[in-house]
Amino acid sequence: MEVSLSEQNGVRLAIEGCGHGTLHAIYASVEEACKRKGWLNVDLLIIGGDFQSVRNAYDLNCVSMPAKYRSMCDFHEYYSGQRTAPCLTIFVGGNHEASNYLFELYYGGWVAPNIYYLGAANVLRLGPLRIAGMSGIWKGYNYRKPHHERLPYNESDIRSIYHTREVDIRKLLQIRTQIDIGISHDWPKGVEWKGDWKRLFRHKGHLEEDAREGQLGSVAAQYVMDRLRPRYWFSAHLHCKYAAVVDHVAMLEVNDKTGTTNGNFAATKNDEEIDLDGDLDGESGAAVASANADEIDLELEDDTDGAAIVAPGQGLDDVQVPVEPDVPIAGPTLSEEEARAALPESFRPQPPPVKEITEHPPGISNTTTHFLALDKCLPNKDFLQLTLIPSPDIATHERPFKLTYDREWLAVTRAFALSEPAVFGDPDATLPRPKSQAAYSDLIDQQTQWLDEHLADQDMAVPDAFEVIAPVYDNGNWNLPQYSRQLQRSNELQG
Repeated sequence: MEVSLSEQNGVRLAIEGCGHGTLHAIYASVEEACKRKGWLNVDLLIIGGDFQSVRNAYDLNCVSMPAKYRSMCDFHEYYSGQRTAPCLTIFVGGNHEASNYLFELYYGGWVAPNIYYLGAANVLRLGPLRIAGMSGIWKGYNYRKPHHERLPYNESDIRSIYHTREVDIRKLLQIRTQIDIGISHDWPKGVEWKGDWKRLFRHKGHLEEDAREGQLGSVAAQYVMDRLRPRYWFSAHLHCKYAAVVDHVAMLEVNDKTGTTNGNFAATKNDEEIDLDGDLDGESGAAVASANADEIDLELEDDTDGAAIVAPGQGLDDVQVPVEPDVPIAGPTLSEEEARAALPESFRPQPPPVKEITEHPPGISNTTTHFLALDKCLPNKDFLQLTLIPSPDIATHERPFKLTYDREWLAVTRAFALSEPAVFGDPDATLPRPKSQAAYSDLIDQQTQWLDEHLADQDMAVPDAFEVIAPVYDNGNWNLPQYSRQLQRSNELQG
């Protein structure tokens, strides 16, 4: 079957959910799906995290997962050169990764020939498409921390290094022109309510409680999706297929009416819903607290009438001791207004902070995002989907498409590197407070001018500069002591 003209005028994508190291099966599935669709190949394969780029047994000990699930899997063959990826592949990081290897490529880079990691945050181009990606999963208690982890990792580092950090998302939020595709491992928070959520919760019942409590998904991914408004957003992590449509204009209108932001809708009263917190037969529905004889009642008055009972438990029950009456303290009598005026400045009510008025970038005009999450690569799972992304500009790009750097993202990266240098490996580091939108815009404009003067369009291609720099897999058992020495050394240092 020949490829139709409409399919020639678009970018052919394969989207995979979690990788979990099963590259052989993923590439075989892409090949079979292309045959059924009548495509010669895909222009790009996107893997939504948990890629597990394990080069050797040392790397395997840096993957956050129970020991019984650890396996070398397939990637080491692509790293060593035994196999080559049959199609261009990009991926974001998840919560089951060889974090030591990926952190070497913090800004993105080739993990093997034809396989590119997007880094902690990135924007790249493929032919006519602009693709934004962010790695990690959401843990609010680590979001505003620096990247403090450093080798040799301890167990805590292995479980926190993949948590999304605000210092990376801060850069993505400065993008001011249209993105076509967004990628995250974790789902953007709230997107579960934009599709057939009843069917989702029937299939994945354990997700419903978190969703209703606002605990499901990534707040950071939600920020980025709401700001960049890409045409498509792909995720993984929750091991199921789920499609949704996000109407950003409708969300903005609801937020304006309810005072909510970022798609977090305030709960509204449903007159047909049984209110378990309401009154029952005229009595309060709240449980009456039973008295605890051992609890200290902080609400009791201090009126002792000149005598006080000794505290119980000392063998002096019911014994009273005299108490000196309170002696008034001599001093000027002040009115309430005078007393308030005499308080230090720090005790006075502070005016609320002035919220910066931010406008949505006029260069971002899309208003609807099509969301798709997929499962992991296993039999009878919905883990792969082929789709065509139409583009009117595709005729100006020659196949096979190559990854190229994005000029705006380079300007953002340079602006942050010069004004807010990244800090790594220091748990005591303090991150700088975010600047205003206007301040960032000025810095980025300066770096855009610098790039225009120093970097031509023909120099924007991502170089094929992969090089094997770590030992290849030697078929050793990862449980042997020599392969876990960095963890042992870490425990010795902490002990």
